[in-house]
Amino acid sequence: MNFVHRYFGATSASSDALSTALAFAPDLLREPTYFVGKVRRHLPFREAISALHHVVVSDLRFKPKDRTAYFAWLKDHEEQLLAEAVAERGAVRERIDALRVEFADIHKLSSEIMRPFYGAQKRYFDWLYQNNRDAWFVLDPVITVHPDEVFFECFSLDESTYGRLSCDHDVFERVEEMACGTTNIDYSHALYDEFQKIRSYRDTSLTIEPSGFEVQTAGEANFREEKIDLPDSWMRGFLQVSSAMAQPAHVVDLAPVDMHAILSRLAAKRERHGPRSLRFLLEPDKPVEVLIEPWNDRLTFRRSIYKGSEPAEIRIWGRRRLAILERALPLAKSVRLHLLGSGLPSFAVVDYGGLRFTLGLSGWTANDWSRAGQFDLLAPRTEVDETTAQKVFDALKGQHFATVPELAFETGLDRSIVAGALGLYVQAGRAMYDLDKGVYRLRELVRDPLKPGALRFSSEQEEKADRFVAARLVTIGSVDTREGKRVVSGEVMDDGKTHHPRLVIDADDRLSTAACDCWFYGHNKLMRGPCEHMLALRRLYHLEVEGKPRAFRAEGVA
Repeated sequence: MNFVHRYFGATSASSDALSTALAFAPDLLREPTYFVGKVRRHLPFREAISALHHVVVSDLRFKPKDRTAYFAWLKDHEEQLLAEAVAERGAVRERIDALRVEFADIHKLSSEIMRPFYGAQKRYFDWLYQNNRDAWFVLDPVITVHPDEVFFECFSLDESTYGRLSCDHDVFERVEEMACGTTNIDYSHALYDEFQKIRSYRDTSLTIEPSGFEVQTAGEANFREEKIDLPDSWMRGFLQVSSAMAQPAHVVDLAPVDMHAILSRLAAKRERHGPRSLRFLLEPDKPVEVLIEPWNDRLTFRRSIYKGSEPAEIRIWGRRRLAILERALPLAKSVRLHLLGSGLPSFAVVDYGGLRFTLGLSGWTANDWSRAGQFDLLAPRTEVDETTAQKVFDALKGQHFATVPELAFETGLDRSIVAGALGLYVQAGRAMYDLDKGVYRLRELVRDPLKPGALRFSSEQEEKADRFVAARLVTIGSVDTREGKRVVSGEVMDDGKTHHPRLVIDADDRLSTAACDCWFYGHNKLMRGPCEHMLALRRLYHLEVEGKPRAFRAEGVA
């Protein structure tokens, strides 16, 4: 995907003995979005926005060593060994030696000619890393201004870590100018050094520059236009984060000192073999226990009591990414973990009181959010016509944020219809689920809404499921209702073999658990999302059971 951003000037920061001013340059090609406020809680803001910066620059992908020189040396010696092996006669050997000398001279001459180029190339990349690291970033962060808060969102370089900083308006002494909306902001790496200059005795102002929208765009020299070739994975990553946030999860409240204990233990040791997971042992009304593998160090947090109704044992991988929270903990009031399940994404919300930093981790470091699991496929899949969906979106747009019951009351629609419509807009990048406050928010991720077919199939499994249903290879076996949940079982014919998926759909129309006897589920469970057979069965269930009148259900399907 190609995106064009046009900024008026560039993001700037200035500091003196009495004040610090942070001015972010917004994208002029989007609807006017601006904010001017004076920060009241200086230190929490500094630590939280510094943690957000650590997300932006984080890249924990495996980086193999540069073995170019080694292979060049090996190649030279292979030629030498080969020459020695075939040189059976003196004359041939002399000829080979002469050619080897000639080749060495040519190689030396080539190295001398190319040395200035390679040296200049190395100096350029060294300079680029030291002076303009922004060129290494994929995309500028996204900022949204709402009636109740301002929040920043970003992804790490490896796309496995999501960061969100939300600031209630109470964080600011006063809010002078504001226009609600979402925009990309020009983000400079040098800002991090300016963040460190924020002090409690200095006035700190946060400005998303409104004046840029008042300047004519013709013939100016201050406008800077950037064209970014954005991979689909970045877009899908944002969609997956919002969908994953809306999924049911085990909520664990930790004291900041308890989270720090986990990070300290990880920093003190370096694992040399697996397993490399954090194992959360959760018992209702008992202290939270964490087992750190592979050393089996057990930490019991008596300040942190698990309030869930059912016991659980959850393992999370990619735990080194939690080190991003280290700096954010000293001033925090609480840390709340949302654990979706073993091998599934997790979220940590660090609360400062009016200011919150959310860290979202994919299932493991090597699996970015785009591939971590198709959580948009676990969301409500209710069929909603375009007129009804637009009605829900207009209600959300009027309030900027609301819960499903609030929107259902305002629109007069059933909650399942509202939830289905919101799910569609989340998957289209026009809305998001706010894990902090439990509401849906208007957030136009891109300037122009995505075309319906742009990201139609976000996984190979969904595309296969669509073909199964179209070819009538799916049949529903039984539908039972247990404790408000629908248990659906059936059969799917795939390449001459019959598979037997089983789904459990909760009252909110979310796929809470599922199982299948196929290879994909056997190797991945739900860590990479549902398999094609589960998706096909669910789609047919919504089409034939919930899409038909009650007379159809009486014929043995329900």
